[in-house]
Amino acid sequence: MGAPNAADIKDLSPMVLSAEGPEEIFEGHNLILSISPTHATKLRVYCKRKSDYLLVLGGTNLSHEVEKGNSQEMGFYVEGLDFPDADFSGLVHINLSFCRSSDSTEIFADRVAFRVAPWIMTPNTQKPLEVYVCSVQGNKKFLKELKDLVQKAKCKLNICPDVENRGDRWIQDEMEFGYTEAPHRRFPVVLDSPRDGELDFLPFKKILGPDFGYVKIQVEQRDSVSDLDSFGNLEVSPPVAVKGKNYPLGRILIGSHLPQDIEPPNPQPIKPRRMNKAVRDFLSAQLVQSPVELYSDWLMVGHIDEFMSFVPVPNKKGCIDRNRQILKEELGLSEGDITDIPALFTLLPYYNKAEAFYPNMVNMLVLGQYLAIPKPFGPLIDGRCCLEQKVCSLLEPQGLICTFLDDFATYHQNAGNVHCGTNVIRKPFPQKWWHCLP
Repeated sequence: MGAPNAADIKDLSPMVLSAEGPEEIFEGHNLILSISPTHATKLRVYCKRKSDYLLVLGGTNLSHEVEKGNSQEMGFYVEGLDFPDADFSGLVHINLSFCRSSDSTEIFADRVAFRVAPWIMTPNTQKPLEVYVCSVQGNKKFLKELKDLVQKAKCKLNICPDVENRGDRWIQDEMEFGYTEAPHRRFPVVLDSPRDGELDFLPFKKILGPDFGYVKIQVEQRDSVSDLDSFGNLEVSPPVAVKGKNYPLGRILIGSHLPQDIEPPNPQPIKPRRMNKAVRDFLSAQLVQSPVELYSDWLMVGHIDEFMSFVPVPNKKGCIDRNRQILKEELGLSEGDITDIPALFTLLPYYNKAEAFYPNMVNMLVLGQYLAIPKPFGPLIDGRCCLEQKVCSLLEPQGLICTFLDDFATYHQNAGNVHCGTNVIRKPFPQKWWHCLP
């Protein structure tokens, strides 16, 4: 990697070394900055020169003798290279030593700690900015209906052409949009799932850019990846307070199997599924959105977006037997915070799993007050779909606008619905993560 330019340096955290005192003190002595070998791959430190920036710490550079010159303050810039993870707490230390030149005796030592900013998810209740969707064979009508709704919500629509997506329409499963933030800078970051379908190129080649970060979760064994590692199985709640503890950035929600002591017997030799440990470890290591595991393995696809969603409702926490209880306990929800949407699931006997019988209205796209809901094609009463009428009666009195999109042939018959086939960049939280207690 080349040295950063003036624009790049704005993304880095400043570090100022103050060395005050009579000039005679520094004669015969050295100021040494150093890092441990374990942190050498986690950060880079640059020193400002007259016309450029010099890499002084990181990689093979474990120490640097500071050239004091005539200034009592010397400027450095620190770049974090890895997000927190199972083997990295996110804390890095830079050491300062004042040593005698003749024998390297350390006379004074100090150190500063930096915390690498976490990756943060945004819930449906945050303002939508951009919507992503794929153009695939047969979904032209769906795209037109979606475009009309996105315009009403005043969002930008990005369509991935079929020549690029190669028939893979499940853009929600491939990636999750989030952001990272320091006191001086904030920018979006896309998290690339281990799914690695035909859309695998998209996050790295089309979204990563000068002002858009990228992180990929690496799993040890490809055969350990299941449908539960797709990001339709990854959501985040709005801010909640639970049992006296505040979660101002919400809590991450993932789907899993039941605990082994209550897992029902399966007539087929199918192992219970759980989100890959590498993904779970990464999410937990961010510290600021403490994850909650729900039970989704009863579903054939196994994603939590098949049975729950959050919508923005004034003065409520927003949003089934076991999962309902977990949500109440872990998010502090009451019955009044939960709206039941009609859904019908059918059992697939061989797999002992369930899938939606008609388009799953819970699997909706939330764009502020505008909801893009799968059209259920329910029985007509007085010329109107009774299922649509029921959902409208539940949601529209709360200031929400329901639009039903026909996704039957292009999404539902391929085991997904509107939310599975779309993705959204949302406005970051105003709350600063460094004010949050883990």
